Amino acid sequence: MSEIIVPMTGVQTENFANIDFVFLDRDGVLNRSLLGDYVTCWEKFEILPGVELAISSINRSGRKTIVVTNQRGIALGLHSEASLFDMHDRLRQHLAQHGAHLDAIYYCPHDHGQCHCRKPQTGMFEQAFRDFPGATARNSVMVGDSLVDIEAASRLGMRSVFLVDPKGPRKPDADRAAALATACASSLRDFVERYLEGRSQ
Repeated sequence: MSEIIVPMTGVQTENFANIDFVFLDRDGVLNRSLLGDYVTCWEKFEILPGVELAISSINRSGRKTIVVTNQRGIALGLHSEASLFDMHDRLRQHLAQHGAHLDAIYYCPHDHGQCHCRKPQTGMFEQAFRDFPGATARNSVMVGDSLVDIEAASRLGMRSVFLVDPKGPRKPDADRAAALATACASSLRDFVERYLEGRSQ
């Protein structure tokens, strides 16, 4: 089995110039994905290392931070919208304790083929563009850990960053996602420090 090589050099920070809106997937970007399971309650919601600092850095830069998340577990009856709202309220409270905030959270509760909002469809992004009149594909970036995140950005002509933990399990279609993305990083914090803040290693 081949390994995914995470390119830590060679992508210039200029590729991420003029970014005003940072779109984030949730599971695998903000909190740990559960292999073969769904995050259905706060007790299963494990925030990944460095997320608070990364989001507070984005906030301080004046950029907007917007979450776009597929939540198929609702369609499957594994949890309710009320439980989703509870998780997101607790997430916001946790971030606030670290001087960070999310400007918006959009979610898709549908199953495959039921809507226009489930990534890789672009409905959640289009709604965000309506809600944030200054947001366009040209001044936005999508940060995700799955192919559907990167494909959604590609359909919009938006820059994208594929997160792949070199120490984590290999995800299906990871090679395709890495090839399609503008850049790769090992975590949200790594992306912010390397590409938005332009720190050298």
